[in-house]
Amino acid sequence: MADGTRQRWWARSGFAVGVCAVVAPIVFAGLLSTVALLVVAVGGVVVTVAAAYWFLSSRGAVRGCSAGLAVLAPVVVLVLFVRAGLLWVVVLTCALLAVAIFCAHRALAAASTTPPAPEIPARPPRRPFLVMNPHSGGGKVAKFDLHRKAEALGAEVVLLDGPETIDVVALARDAVARGADLLGVAGGDGTQALVAAVAAEHGLPFLVISAGTRNHFALDLGLDRDDPATCLGALRDGVDVWVDLGMMNDRPFVNNASFGVYAELVQSPAYRDDKTGTVLQMLPDLLGAQRDSGLVVTIDGVTVRGPQAVLVSNGPYRTSDLVGLGRRERLDAGVLGVVTVSVNSARQAVGLLQGGHARGLTTSRTTEVVVDSVRPLIPVGVDGESLMVETPVRCTVMPAALRVRVPRVRPDLRAPQQGLDLARLYRLAR
Repeated sequence: MADGTRQRWWARSGFAVGVCAVVAPIVFAGLLSTVALLVVAVGGVVVTVAAAYWFLSSRGAVRGCSAGLAVLAPVVVLVLFVRAGLLWVVVLTCALLAVAIFCAHRALAAASTTPPAPEIPARPPRRPFLVMNPHSGGGKVAKFDLHRKAEALGAEVVLLDGPETIDVVALARDAVARGADLLGVAGGDGTQALVAAVAAEHGLPFLVISAGTRNHFALDLGLDRDDPATCLGALRDGVDVWVDLGMMNDRPFVNNASFGVYAELVQSPAYRDDKTGTVLQMLPDLLGAQRDSGLVVTIDGVTVRGPQAVLVSNGPYRTSDLVGLGRRERLDAGVLGVVTVSVNSARQAVGLLQGGHARGLTTSRTTEVVVDSVRPLIPVGVDGESLMVETPVRCTVMPAALRVRVPRVRPDLRAPQQGLDLARLYRLAR
């Protein structure tokens, strides 16, 4: 079957099953019962989200009651469905909706798969230089024997294994001066960005070894995060891909720069040891109803005042990702992604369910963002590292500035997922 015909029938199937999902409860439960089902379901969602917001923004008894309410609301909804004898109708409707969404995604994915960044053949480096942090990722450097394996492939390796603070930029520059023809890092994304900027400055390939805790940059490159030793295969048989590099003033970032709530959380000394506990302890103060961040964000001439959280990413994250913990569609789009969030009430917390149309939430793509504040210094989280930066802060993007050396086989390389665009789906169905 031709691709166009296959896309058309996936789209038509999606619409057909979607209509069945709408009609099924009316046929089996009746119109009035269907309306009642909808009211109860929406009410349960609203109460659950509001309770979750109160849990995050309160302490003590209010937090405990909110947690109980968040758990109790869906249970009550389920009991009401069971007592009305309509649970099977709900299950059937949800199953039909799931099938409809699956068909729609298949149609849209087949219709427009954005090609990945082109791969350029590369010769093995003669004098690779690698920086490794033995403490990063819970000790992955030692666990996967990365030091020995890299040296066996001809790399010079420096371990960041001392109490003193080591200037990785100076190390990289010295290696370049001594003739290094590839730079690489086994460590966190913050260290990756610093050495990557040196590689970009000198036009050298950069090797990412997924030995960090989260490895967001490695994730979007499609590298194997379960076995960082596979990344070393690029030293023997690799290819190059060109990606963008973000800049916050003169500081590079490969993932994102965050301001407001998230930046203040990262700044807390307890954050690294107990991330969840620190977030729960600080959020009530950070999300207080009267809190004003004092931030002023300018995006393409549009000003957003007082957002509680701002995320500027090197390439936009998916629109449903408000905190930069997911995947980016591309690393070579030549634009920054910007998300600003203001949540001062339970009503606005519920509104976040509407995604990009929620009040207090903006998402955009641009090449420059300026973050100013009433304070001369503000905390900024840069690739998970905490900094205090003078305002105003200017974030820009350097398109295709970094040449990354990757293995020929990247097991986690995926095509970007398409959003559920109903208008586009309808055109395909026609």
